[in-house]
Amino acid sequence: MAWYLYIAVIAAGFAAGFINMLAGSGSLITLPLLIFLGLPANVANGTNRVAILLQNVVGTSSFRRQGVLDVRGGLMLAAPAVLGSVLGAQIAVNLNEEVMRTVIGALMVVMMVVILIRPKRWLERRGEVENHRLSWSQILIFFAIGVYGGFIQAGVGIFLLAGLVLGAGYDLVRGNAVKVLIVLCLTGAALIVFILNDQVVWRIGLILAVGNMLGAWVGARVAVERGAAFVRWVLIAVVAVSGAKLLGVFDLVGQLLQI
Repeated sequence: MAWYLYIAVIAAGFAAGFINMLAGSGSLITLPLLIFLGLPANVANGTNRVAILLQNVVGTSSFRRQGVLDVRGGLMLAAPAVLGSVLGAQIAVNLNEEVMRTVIGALMVVMMVVILIRPKRWLERRGEVENHRLSWSQILIFFAIGVYGGFIQAGVGIFLLAGLVLGAGYDLVRGNAVKVLIVLCLTGAALIVFILNDQVVWRIGLILAVGNMLGAWVGARVAVERGAAFVRWVLIAVVAVSGAKLLGVFDLVGQLLQI
């Protein structure tokens, strides 16, 4: 791999790590790059998990030091997500990329509507995991998100934030911290499946992880310092761009400009 590609991989990792601490979908930056470098989609999906895992080790540590991480509640919500991620990762071994891109893009559009309607629900803290006990609806929601996260990483942070804010009562800053802890747990479980199926290129994954970890360190500090209102606007921007990219809007615009 040429020297400048190492720089590109680290830079992409930094951008992804930063975005993932504030919203999610950072993998929409790194996955296309890994495929551009010649990795098959399945292998790129597995290799990306190395960087995500280490990124969230840094992010979790940073959020905890800043006093915004509900460790106990996060681990409880992580349990069904981890079980789901093992199932999702097993499905991802035979990934149908085009179908997934369309489904995720459509879900992003729905998510945009949800975020724009009743914005106060995303900014106010409403009790979190009550008495540190999970309802059946919370178990099912986070199991389903875990399946998705194990299947393909891109966008899982946004869906987790929705579950944490709308389903568990966190505000965006504390929800972001718990999200990072849950992604750490489910990514570790999913990564084992990819390793067992020989779908991880460690050298590229560890280089990418350097950028992801740096971006996570900066992003976690920005998320806490700037507050929930700032995070919400970042989330809206990320969801809009991600949805447009996955639904092929940018490709369509490019074709129209060439006419």
